Amino acid sequence: MTFKEVADEYYESLVDRELAPATLRKKRWHIEDLAKPLHNRPIDQITAAELLHLLKPIERSGRRETAKKLRATISAIFRLAMVTMRAPADPSAALKDALLPPKVKGRAAITDEKEFGQLLRRLDDYPGWPVIPAAMKFQILTCTRPGETRGARMQEFDLDARTWTIPATRMKMRREHKVPLSDQAFEIVMENWSEIKGVELLFPSLISNRKLVSENAFNTDLRRLGFSGDEVTAHGFRVTASTVLNSRGYNPDVIEAILAHQDTNVIRRTYNRTTYWNQRVELGQIWADLCDEFRSL
Repeated sequence: MTFKEVADEYYESLVDRELAPATLRKKRWHIEDLAKPLHNRPIDQITAAELLHLLKPIERSGRRETAKKLRATISAIFRLAMVTMRAPADPSAALKDALLPPKVKGRAAITDEKEFGQLLRRLDDYPGWPVIPAAMKFQILTCTRPGETRGARMQEFDLDARTWTIPATRMKMRREHKVPLSDQAFEIVMENWSEIKGVELLFPSLISNRKLVSENAFNTDLRRLGFSGDEVTAHGFRVTASTVLNSRGYNPDVIEAILAHQDTNVIRRTYNRTTYWNQRVELGQIWADLCDEFRSL
């Protein structure tokens, strides 16, 4: 049995689990391109030294994170081979400490309240197509990730309860996330609500109202507003909210629940999800009101 045959089985299992398209594309890239030298090798004959020879050039090119994630993909393939009796062990396990750790680079974010107010004013005054700044303001108010906002569908909203339920398939941690809508966020929802039959997206693309806005749309418009990539990115909005709210002394557990961060403690995670709803509603409105205050600084 070759490495490629087992790898294809592994990939099909990911498809069956309905992983996000972006995750599937990355796994396919790992298997088809980066691991190509292993394709025709009998999986039970591949050694740790052979894998190191594959991974080290990627690491030396500066792509430490890619090397780390490729090793993880290879390891998952070998674990499948092990449980199906096609390989005696996972040789990639020996490489865990043989690769250099990725260089951690934080999300570029504005954490000064006055400077963030300037960004919000520029979004308010943006002269171009209004959907992108509206979507970015909605992302800021809901403390969600850009992809979660871009993919927001009208059927996910309960207008009576003023909530937005993001399905697990679109969440980074693969866990459904219910978002209470502040007055300001709810207003954006209503302003962008479409009655056109067949339109599902709250913030559709200019090209087609049935397509998502592009993955780079938010950051492109931030550059047009005069902010460099070293100053702020759309992913950095969550850093802004976390920094401001923590610095003002609000409950860090509630802040983490708002950000949908995964608590490693299962009992504590369940407790947080069931206990902090009212606090999240309150703090979400406080954050929206603070954003309005920042505009006047």
